[in-house]
Amino acid sequence: MVVETNSEKETYSLGYTMGEKAKAGQVFTLIGDLGVGKTVFTKGLAEGLGVKEPVSSPTFTIVQIYEEGRLPFYHFDVYRIGDVEEMEEIGYEDYIYGDGVSLIEWADLIFEILPEHYTEVKIEKDMEKGFDYRRIELCEY
Repeated sequence: MVVETNSEKETYSLGYTMGEKAKAGQVFTLIGDLGVGKTVFTKGLAEGLGVKEPVSSPTFTIVQIYEEGRLPFYHFDVYRIGDVEEMEEIGYEDYIYGDGVSLIEWADLIFEILPEHYTEVKIEKDMEKGFDYRRIELCEY
């Protein structure tokens, strides 16, 4: 499925709706270049889960844990990991196969350890369609 958004608010709203519908154990992978709106989408998803505290990208900590929503939310940013072994060191399986919702930014870097079932969210810009335009492709695996 492809969703086109034309503002940060619309991208946030898509994330929010997906967060409201998310179920325990669900994994989202987030693919997109720097500056495409991954954090905007993630903030919406978190709020849809009931997370009230500020959400930021865990670039230097690899995983940020939010437990006050209707389900625990595990936000991964694997952009800076050197190899898959670093994911094993932080115990990623406890999160991804747990009772919360996981979102993994730059998931294409750890493709080989993704679970069998996940929802890929791929965000792309198209400057010819406007500065705030985003093409968001959703694929279930």
